[in-house]
Amino acid sequence: MTQEHDNSNDPLHAKKKAWSGRFSEPVDAFVLRYTASVDFDKRMAMADIDGSLAHAAMLAKVGVITEQDLADIRRGMAQIREEITSGAFEWQLELEDVHLNIEARLTALIGDAGKRLHTGRSRNDQVATDIRLYLRSEIDVIVARLEHLQEVMVHQAKQHAGLIMPGFTHMQVAQPVTFGHHMLAYVEMFERDRERMLDLRRRVNRSPLGAAALAGTTYPIDREYSASLLGFEAVAQNSLDAVSDRDFAIEFCSAAAVLMMHISRLSEELVIWMSQRFAFIKLPDRFTTGSSIMPQKKNPDVPETARGKAGRVYGDLIAMLTLMKGTPLAYNKDFQEDKEPVFDAIDTVKDTLRAFCDMMAGVEPQADAMHHAAQAGYPTATDLADYLVRHGTPFRTAHDIVGQTVRAASERGCGLEDLPLDVLKSFSPAIEEDVYEVLKLEGSVNARNHLGGTAPAQVAKQVERWEAIISERAAKAA
Repeated sequence: MTQEHDNSNDPLHAKKKAWSGRFSEPVDAFVLRYTASVDFDKRMAMADIDGSLAHAAMLAKVGVITEQDLADIRRGMAQIREEITSGAFEWQLELEDVHLNIEARLTALIGDAGKRLHTGRSRNDQVATDIRLYLRSEIDVIVARLEHLQEVMVHQAKQHAGLIMPGFTHMQVAQPVTFGHHMLAYVEMFERDRERMLDLRRRVNRSPLGAAALAGTTYPIDREYSASLLGFEAVAQNSLDAVSDRDFAIEFCSAAAVLMMHISRLSEELVIWMSQRFAFIKLPDRFTTGSSIMPQKKNPDVPETARGKAGRVYGDLIAMLTLMKGTPLAYNKDFQEDKEPVFDAIDTVKDTLRAFCDMMAGVEPQADAMHHAAQAGYPTATDLADYLVRHGTPFRTAHDIVGQTVRAASERGCGLEDLPLDVLKSFSPAIEEDVYEVLKLEGSVNARNHLGGTAPAQVAKQVERWEAIISERAAKAA
């Protein structure tokens, strides 16, 4: 029997592409740099190794490769994993991407067994598998950080359940609310962000492995087995769809954009609240910077940066939508451009959540400034209207009476609660001494004592509810 020549360590062979048999000349150096993706897709290396190990185990199970091949592949991959972790792995641009870099190193380490690994597989289903595995793990990190941020803000709500501040509509003082109630509004927003992430995770968690290039493979593969080894919940049912769609990545970018929109709204409020004209809060110094020319400045750089980064993630979403809109079935080289927007959205969201978890824990609300601001703009006018309605006045009539009362207070330069009783009674005989309890800020917030209301008692109930949710999540994670 003639022995095969092993040229895997031949320098000339090392430069040869896995697909180069069809071509008569090498790829131009500029074209190589332009089309290579290894500089950014190498972050999926661990997912690529996991996918390859599952594929190899499946091939051994169905008898396409031997148990010895499988053992060699596992041994080689263990070494490669260690080399990548330690930084000793040599990434080669001429090998284009993370997949060929790892495969080339595996072949150099274990010989022909490494060459058999790609049996029944294409880079098309390989990369689709890798990005799903990678994104799945990053979604789990994002969900954990969202939960941490929620926990921080629930604690703020608990500490300041009765701290009165102005609630705004059109950035005009509307009605008094509590700082705790305001914090819990964002907790609810972040909960929907969390739900979106977990919901889309189910669609991310479907295995394309085995779809091969686009039509499947002639080998007797067991796709359900490899999917189970990788923790996928389901198998993509159509090989064309499996390798050619990135809607799951688009959906992630969409959820990330909504999350960053919520962060941006919170950032805007922090920036406003920290300004001297409001002075509602103090931020920890480590989240602010000074001015190069004005020594008195303390700028809210982290909220401002996060507000700007929201637009960056919006751009990632638009990039993904634009990338996919004109691509025919099945795989196209365009798809190489799907990774950087997704990676950028992942990094931006993770870093932003990390910063906000720490920053929001250090926010110090300034009670006097908030209370004083809440008194401006006649915030208890609606309470006066409700008082009149409770005493038999039709709402529209009450609305008109309160409008006249506000005008009188404005002409006198005082608040509604400062008007003498005889002046108030001149607008409606239904008004009695007890109206002053209604016109106080404390009376206004306490009166809204129902599910979803701003009353401190309701804030305390919501805090208790959220603490139970947080405890349940911690128990499940343990």
